[in-house]
Amino acid sequence: MKTIQGGANALEVGSNSGPGGWLSVWEPENETFWQQTGSRVAWRTLILTTVTLILSFASWFVMSVLVVRLPAIGFKFDTMQLFWLAAMPGLAGGTLRVIHSFLIPIFGTRLVIGVATLLKLIPCIGLGFAVLNPETPFGVFMLLALLAGMGGGDFSSYMPSTSLFFPKRLQGAALGIQAGVGNFGVSLAQFVTPWIIGFSLFGALGGGSQVFTKGGVTKDIWLQNAVFWYVPLLLVLGFLCLVMLRSVPVKASFREQLDIFKSKHTWFCTITYVMTFGSFSGFAAAFPLMIKTIYGGFPNAPDPLKYAFLGPLIGSATRVIFGFVADKIGGAILTQISGLAMIAICAAMVFLGVLAPTSLDQFPLFVACMLGIFFFAGVGNASTFRQYPIIFAHSPRQGAQVLGWTGAIAAYGPFAFSTLVGASITKTGSAASFFIGAALFYVVAVAINWWYYARKGCERPS
Repeated sequence: MKTIQGGANALEVGSNSGPGGWLSVWEPENETFWQQTGSRVAWRTLILTTVTLILSFASWFVMSVLVVRLPAIGFKFDTMQLFWLAAMPGLAGGTLRVIHSFLIPIFGTRLVIGVATLLKLIPCIGLGFAVLNPETPFGVFMLLALLAGMGGGDFSSYMPSTSLFFPKRLQGAALGIQAGVGNFGVSLAQFVTPWIIGFSLFGALGGGSQVFTKGGVTKDIWLQNAVFWYVPLLLVLGFLCLVMLRSVPVKASFREQLDIFKSKHTWFCTITYVMTFGSFSGFAAAFPLMIKTIYGGFPNAPDPLKYAFLGPLIGSATRVIFGFVADKIGGAILTQISGLAMIAICAAMVFLGVLAPTSLDQFPLFVACMLGIFFFAGVGNASTFRQYPIIFAHSPRQGAQVLGWTGAIAAYGPFAFSTLVGASITKTGSAASFFIGAALFYVVAVAINWWYYARKGCERPS
């Protein structure tokens, strides 16, 4: 037990009770408390949870990598089936985030994050064995893809937890660091996979190789490595979370937490976060297959995995950087810039014809436009998470829950984007109709942000 002298009343920190490892008192806005104890505990928690969040995103998006290679090793799935496999983790991730957005005030950071980390072993081990047999049914892959969504679901526990550990003046930076660095897990999955499947990582223990065929060239690959290499990392980090993490004493029942839905601002924040993180996650899941289906029919077609990781990498980096910027200049103006830029890029992609190319010469412009969307989605990811705790400044608990709720709905991005892009390409031969619809949605989100949060005299400046 440690006693902090912070005014008239002494604050006791460090005692735990029950499996949640609850701290007895947590007052990050108290400067004495923060300097003597709070800062150390908060930053330790941020480091450990951010590392585990990287693996959450990596396991969530690993299916977007596997589907690009499955046809070349003997799986007979058609284009729409591949888009469905890429979409399923988003469906599960969004649904599980709805659940996770209520868990921290009930079970605490230590138990929720620790158990969630260990649960991701199930899809990683399952997918590793599934790719070993080209006769594995499509239905089995669909189930495992849904289970991979667990990696996306727990984000809505991470964000409310982190917002509770830090004072308001540091929440933009802390949330930007955690979400941004965690988002690097998407790039990790898409960048490491082409390399790590090129050799027998675990020997006989990891299973045999598959014959990869492309353009008349064959070689051996070990596709199971793309998921098996997460297993030892998840085991170690899950154990560390259960031992080292603590929980902030902010408790509320499920019924009490439903009060966030009475506020119109919960729904407005949801729309703006779908614009930003929904776009980041949705395009991250669909980008590899978009390259394959839109530009894969040309001679010497590009390998999707050589380019796809760049989008999430850029979006993740900008989320980290602009978390600090949002703390300095405010979130609403950055959200406004982010939305307007994405509207312009979507319109440009439609009018420039890069979504229905006539030659491979259009590919660099297509990639540049996609990277532009990822950049501004990353900016918006940082700025919106700076806005929400301020919009709900009257109740830190509600602000934390809105972070979880908005993240839950935006996590349907991979499902919505993958299925809608796939349907657009399948039915019209081009993804243009999807990008037109996306631009129209962005217009609505930008209008809401301007009227309620950005303009002079707005209801809740943020």
